[in-house]
Amino acid sequence: MSQKIEEIGSVVDASVNDENSAANPDDVVVQYVVLRRDLIDSWPLGSVVTQGCHASVAAIWEFKDDPVTLQYCDPLHIDSMHKVTLEVKGEIQIMNLSEKLKLGGISHKLWMEQPENIPTCIATKPYPKSHVSSFFKKLKLCK
Repeated sequence: MSQKIEEIGSVVDASVNDENSAANPDDVVVQYVVLRRDLIDSWPLGSVVTQGCHASVAAIWEFKDDPVTLQYCDPLHIDSMHKVTLEVKGEIQIMNLSEKLKLGGISHKLWMEQPENIPTCIATKPYPKSHVSSFFKKLKLCK
């Protein structure tokens, strides 16, 4: 189903799979970022934060033409972005989460640190929270 979302004089085409979409003002658009806890415990904090930044920017860029990503990055919304940063235990869990997201049709970027080819972080493209929150409900907030 395709809907029109009208916002302060501009019209954005948005493809939605259900009634819980960005058209619902109570359904915040969010980008999920998931880091590996084992790296948080063993790498310098700045290096782990950088992994999240890499994954977030890569996901935004890869899905830059997506209507919800365009809405998320619109100059009218850029100062009110919502991100949720979560953690998983380690490499096996981040790979399993990536597979679960793929099977669920959730667009995301699994960041692989090079040249070591280490999976460090996942970032989704922006989604209405109601569309993706169920994939992350069992994960802890990153602390």
